[in-house]
Amino acid sequence: MQNTDTLFHVIDHKQFNRSILDNLCNLTTVIRTKAKSREGLLALRSLLADKRAMLYFTQPSTRTFLSFNTACQILGIQTSEIRDPSTSSEIKGESLLDSIRTFSSYVDLIVMRTLEEGIAATSANLMNSIERPVPIINAGSGKDQHPTQALLDVYTLEHGFEKRGGIDKKVIGMMGDLKRGRTVRSLSYLMKHYHNVKLVFIAPPAFQIGEDIKKELDAHEVEYLETETLEDVLPELDALYVTRMQDEHDTHNESKAVDFSRYSIGIEELKLLKQDAILMHPLPRRDEIHPDVDKDPRAMYWRQERNGMWMRAAIIAKIFGIEASIQNI
Repeated sequence: MQNTDTLFHVIDHKQFNRSILDNLCNLTTVIRTKAKSREGLLALRSLLADKRAMLYFTQPSTRTFLSFNTACQILGIQTSEIRDPSTSSEIKGESLLDSIRTFSSYVDLIVMRTLEEGIAATSANLMNSIERPVPIINAGSGKDQHPTQALLDVYTLEHGFEKRGGIDKKVIGMMGDLKRGRTVRSLSYLMKHYHNVKLVFIAPPAFQIGEDIKKELDAHEVEYLETETLEDVLPELDALYVTRMQDEHDTHNESKAVDFSRYSIGIEELKLLKQDAILMHPLPRRDEIHPDVDKDPRAMYWRQERNGMWMRAAIIAKIFGIEASIQNI
């Protein structure tokens, strides 16, 4: 797995270091700024007008699909899509890898979101073995990996803490289904690249963060705390990342055995949260954040959603090596 300041495939949160995280955050801000004017947006659209992308999204998705599609459009990339494998030759028995190789004959980039873990990595390995490889971006893989969501979450935190020195030295809470929530797993892993960050994992015992993530945090001396009770830790948090119950991954209706209402944010909980804190959610939400909370300036999840479009445009721009062209617009 690559760990440099260049990108080709984007598969795993483990491939990023602090340098590339900072670079992508800076590039995201530049693209957002350039796109504010009509002239800037038209110039951005000219940069990759000769490229094509396939959005292979066989797992249901709204935000991630639309943000990738729009990110491609911002840079002038034409897109094709498959949302249901029953509309492709897979219904005739073609293997997924043969389908991916077919796509690579027609496009310059493949973005994948699947229920099965490891498919994006296997597809990237296939690309590395053929004459005309194209980049693979993992837009969500099973319940384990969601690297581009982690990158947009890092950007939301870094931008939100812009006047407070960035992510370094902050206390960040993660609440909800942490065991199966791939967004919090990926984001927690990336926190090892920041200085003196403390993570607070708030979840029922059966849905706490995985041992693999804790082992990684221990190896990099990242401080963390596990708790079942939000109220005990809420006043110390600089940011709280809320997630829903991932019951689509249930095997024996285990989600129904937990009172998940204890892991929600309403007006009363906001009273305990710092006035300059950041409240995040990867969406979609259910009842873990009350709609009245949307009016609070600390609620960043709609901004977080928009950041996904800009960060994904930055990722694509970096893959195709057009950072200098963007700076010169």
